[in-house]
Amino acid sequence: MASFIRNPKDFWSGAIFIVIGLAGVFIGRDYSMGSAGRMGPAYFPTILGSLLAIIGAIAVVRSLLTSGEAVGKFTIKGMTLVIVSTLLFGILVRGAGLAIAVVLLVMLSGLASIRFKVGPFLIVAVGLAAFSVLVFVKALGLPMPMFGPWLGF
Repeated sequence: MASFIRNPKDFWSGAIFIVIGLAGVFIGRDYSMGSAGRMGPAYFPTILGSLLAIIGAIAVVRSLLTSGEAVGKFTIKGMTLVIVSTLLFGILVRGAGLAIAVVLLVMLSGLASIRFKVGPFLIVAVGLAAFSVLVFVKALGLPMPMFGPWLGF
């Protein structure tokens, strides 16, 4: 890696943000933009992609100016657990409900961390599940079961 990159974590995070942000802008280019009052289909991906690319550029510049840690070792276990937990969430959310799906998502993806401890992760999982139910089911009224039909509720 080039010696002028003093913070590899920030550099690669910023580079990924830039690529994803530019992809959003690229995807939205063929749709009508609209305005803030009447948003077109390109509005959200273009604005969000632009902001993400700007944040990425800031991270890349910061990586050249400040020192930081090297990128950690890549583990297949961590990546697999995060992907499987996300897929499992998508499968379970309708049948088991949002609360159960969120708890399982947090606990299973938490196993990817070397700092995983059941107690703290369970507290975070239950808190996030409660927050998700309050926001998405109660406040926004999304047609999503709190506890799904698989559980007999």
